[in-house]
Amino acid sequence: MTIGPDQAMGGRRGGLDGFFNLSGQGSSVAQEVRAGITTFLTMSYVLFVNPQILSGAIQVPNAFVQLLMATAIAAAFGSLAMGLVAKYPFAQAPGMGLNAFFAFSVVLGMGVPWQTALGAVFVSGVLFVLLSVLGARQAIVKAIPNSLKFAITGGIGAFLAFLGLRSAGIVVANEATMLGMGAVTAPGAWLALLGLLLTAVLMARNVKGAILYGILITSLIAVVLRLPVYPGGPEGALQAFQGFQNGVVGVPVWPSDLVGQLDLGGALALGLLNVVFTFFFVDFFDATGTLTGLAHRAGALTPDGDLPRARRTFAMDGLAAMFGAFMGTSTVTAYVESASGISEGGRTGLTAVVVGVLFLLATFLWPLAGAIPAAATAPALILVGALMMEGVRHIDWDDLTDSLPAFLTIIAMPLTFSIANGVSLGVIAYCVLKALTGKVREVSPVLYGVAALLLFRYVFLATE
Repeated sequence: MTIGPDQAMGGRRGGLDGFFNLSGQGSSVAQEVRAGITTFLTMSYVLFVNPQILSGAIQVPNAFVQLLMATAIAAAFGSLAMGLVAKYPFAQAPGMGLNAFFAFSVVLGMGVPWQTALGAVFVSGVLFVLLSVLGARQAIVKAIPNSLKFAITGGIGAFLAFLGLRSAGIVVANEATMLGMGAVTAPGAWLALLGLLLTAVLMARNVKGAILYGILITSLIAVVLRLPVYPGGPEGALQAFQGFQNGVVGVPVWPSDLVGQLDLGGALALGLLNVVFTFFFVDFFDATGTLTGLAHRAGALTPDGDLPRARRTFAMDGLAAMFGAFMGTSTVTAYVESASGISEGGRTGLTAVVVGVLFLLATFLWPLAGAIPAAATAPALILVGALMMEGVRHIDWDDLTDSLPAFLTIIAMPLTFSIANGVSLGVIAYCVLKALTGKVREVSPVLYGVAALLLFRYVFLATE
């Protein structure tokens, strides 16, 4: 029997290529692995930052190590689910901001037991999955106009750049002006600027893996020159890299005091429904905005703005939140740092799978992540932020009903430190301006409904 060209191609595209459609996406195994490593290195700080934030609220023996393990396992599960089921290069991990809300607002501020707060996270995850399966989240994404989609992508870019500048100490808090310029001669700042220049040159010369090489070389400079850019010094001061005092392999510790400790009954009590609602709202629009922006950056959106496999993509986001709560950590969500891997060529779920595997390995090799300082990942965030601004040129800046909502979306994300706030302000402004200027029919009824809910949410929280 003669084998036709289609059959031959199908045979050659077996294995990873066939499962992830690497050839169809113009990618390769090497390219996806490189992108996954880049994403992991860019977001590996979560292994240390998340336990630091949550350990003040979750009081268990050996809290930091148990929370680190819970963070790594939850991030691995979320990333693997996104990669294997949704097949997109979007990594997931406990979200920054959501963990601070969990620890400081809910547990320490409101006095809610951490077990009950975990229950609230789990319930919000169930709601995410239900709305995803019913197609509600997909309908909302489709209803968002292209101008706001471009603005969401650009806003996330601005937010990423702000995170990078802040972690490098180039932008700092200032009591008089809220924000100010840090000491650029400080080791962390000049190291980040050097890494930014180095990585930018590599990218301009079209060097494959430029972002990854930039992170590794900048980290090597920090180690060799013994720059004080690592946490752990006396009274919170930074210090030089202390080496791998206990080796590069650490024995994993099962977080037995965290796993399965969530209190669902307490979370569903009438007095805590506002906590569940807040967890639900913030992650719904934060993750929806993040996934939309990342999908646009990856070229995954269709010409009419739809996201293929949207239901399973959003469902995996909700499932990851549920699993993270069961493991004992705050809401797991799509990570905006995935944009660094996408910029390295990540186009399929194999990128996310690589991230998930690396998080699993981190439970054994987590001391290695300690050699990557924030000053080394900051340049990647800044450069990726710059790349994500590309789409704003497609916004119709001559039409104020398009341009003002887009501008509010972009500027609100870094200034309010929230992707959800940027999306919310943009949607509300877009609907109000269109309605008041005789362009009611330009807006989907779904988007009007979303805007009404967003207004209710802000009023509701204001009265609380």
